[in-house]
Amino acid sequence: MTFKGRHFDQSVILLCVRWYLAYGLSLRNLKEMMAERGIGIDHSTIHRWVIHFSPLLLKRFNRRKRALGGKWHMDETYIKVRGQWMYLYRAIDSVGDTVDFWFSKHPDLPAAKRFLRKALERHGRPNRIVIDGSQTNYEAIISCDAESRLRDQSRRPLKPIRIRQSQYLNNRIEQDHRRIKRRVRTMLGFKAFPAATATLGGIEMVHMMRKRQGRVAFNPAATLKEQFEAIAA
Repeated sequence: MTFKGRHFDQSVILLCVRWYLAYGLSLRNLKEMMAERGIGIDHSTIHRWVIHFSPLLLKRFNRRKRALGGKWHMDETYIKVRGQWMYLYRAIDSVGDTVDFWFSKHPDLPAAKRFLRKALERHGRPNRIVIDGSQTNYEAIISCDAESRLRDQSRRPLKPIRIRQSQYLNNRIEQDHRRIKRRVRTMLGFKAFPAATATLGGIEMVHMMRKRQGRVAFNPAATLKEQFEAIAA
């Protein structure tokens, strides 16, 4: 990751990106807070930093991500972009760690399959996936499971992923959705899909950092600041 050519120091950029993703601050709040420290930054500049650096930081964080459990909870929630509802597919494991996420304009079978293919490719096959009553998600799991077994080159028999449909058992991920939506709510909606995708990725990354899902050398209790600095180094 390079900060060359930027008019501000790396520490200032990371501070603004971290504070915006992690706390209930608006871009104008951050502009005022930086001004109090003698640093004049336009709120649009901070927004560009968030959009540019969030995907890069997330990519680096994923390289340090800890292994996950074999039982997943999958669900989708809704996020407003330019006045229209769009859909964030998410999954967590049995201890609440984030498996993966995918932001889509539509809550349909292709979107659910894209999310699952990404999760399976990155984290391997779980033993079981818990969903609510969604027939679309059920069909997506069946389809992606079959694709995964066909592509497997290990020549060992793979058991199908077990599917459990239960609204009650999926309360765990619904609670986890709330932590993401709480931060999004203070942003008062997104103006464009690409910006929403980048920012949500950064919010999800901070959420995983708070769950201690990243490995930071010699420091299992690293703060958010320390984790940001480690992955940006």
